[in-house]
Amino acid sequence: MAMLLIMGWLLSAAGAARANLADIFTNTSVRTAILHRPSIIFIQCHGLGFGDLSCYGQTNFETPNLDALAAQGIRFTHYQPGDSDPAIAGADLLNGSATADGGTTVAELLKQSGYKTGYIGEWPLSGKPWKQGFDEFAGFLNPDEGTNYYADSFWRQTPHEYFNTVSNRWTEWQPGDGPNNGGREMIYQNTGGQKVRYLPDFMLAGWVNNFVRTHQPDRFNAFRPFFLMVNLPAPRSATPGRDDFPVPSDAPFTDQPWPQAARNRAALLTRLDGDIGTLFEQLNKLSMTNNVAIFFTSSAVPEKFTEPQLNFFRTAADFQSQTNREWSAPMIVCWPGTVPAGLVSDAAWSARDFLPTAVQMSSSPPPEKADGHSILPVLLGRAAPGSP
Repeated sequence: MAMLLIMGWLLSAAGAARANLADIFTNTSVRTAILHRPSIIFIQCHGLGFGDLSCYGQTNFETPNLDALAAQGIRFTHYQPGDSDPAIAGADLLNGSATADGGTTVAELLKQSGYKTGYIGEWPLSGKPWKQGFDEFAGFLNPDEGTNYYADSFWRQTPHEYFNTVSNRWTEWQPGDGPNNGGREMIYQNTGGQKVRYLPDFMLAGWVNNFVRTHQPDRFNAFRPFFLMVNLPAPRSATPGRDDFPVPSDAPFTDQPWPQAARNRAALLTRLDGDIGTLFEQLNKLSMTNNVAIFFTSSAVPEKFTEPQLNFFRTAADFQSQTNREWSAPMIVCWPGTVPAGLVSDAAWSARDFLPTAVQMSSSPPPEKADGHSILPVLLGRAAPGSP
């Protein structure tokens, strides 16, 4: 494994906890589970562009944790998330085809082969995630709810609890209770218009870490791997047509001579990068860093800014993406000890290729129908550059 660059301090959700990713990825104590199938974490952010990440060319601020992810994996330059229609894009990713309804999801295939499955964030398809292969869900069934960075409630479903509307409380579920469709859970700190729980932090530093901690492969569950998909409704604007990027504080960019919207967006991205850092801390504590494959990308083309002064967030590729139907988004894949470190690949692939790739990674039977193809040969360094 190539030697890591010495990284800067990591930012936690509260901005206090600090660690070093170089220490995390070179920890030799994590190399004990190589023979087990990898867990898979797929994280996509709504409207993230090349210019939002320093490893893709942003020079006004840094994203050290995501840079470390790229340094230990492959940074792709020609990945297409899918259609501009969220439902079609979601079908591309989850079903491996552009069919918005029907088809077997990647979660169903992985669950059939023994994976524990979870979904966090915005659900893009019709129907319910727990009816389509996901054991657990926390997030929003209505995409419009995700634009509220301080939402006062979210939908939650687990196999063991449901919301009893008679007692108005969460109750242990029994088969005699009927279908378990979970329920809506309040975020009381945000009720009445309060802005205490910041949803991006709540999801990445809260729900994601809790899922990983609860379902870590170990001897108690026969090293059962997990698959977690995260569809984060950030960093898009909270108000369509406006440069509105809510954030608890614009630190550390308060003194920058930028428009307020620019300081807020940079602070939002810095917090997001810090939340990724807390995930790696969690994986390190659980000795999982060598047996988990992480995909990090964007789910939608970057929005056009109303203020031209904010365009320093954009690279030439981002501007092209705003006017070209065949647009590309950042995509980083890190699988320490398996994926070659520090590569940049121009292999062209898309969201619909994820399903066959994940299935092949899990050693599961191939899907009967899928429009995509596995890019595992690219991830393993066995394919020619520029081709999957």
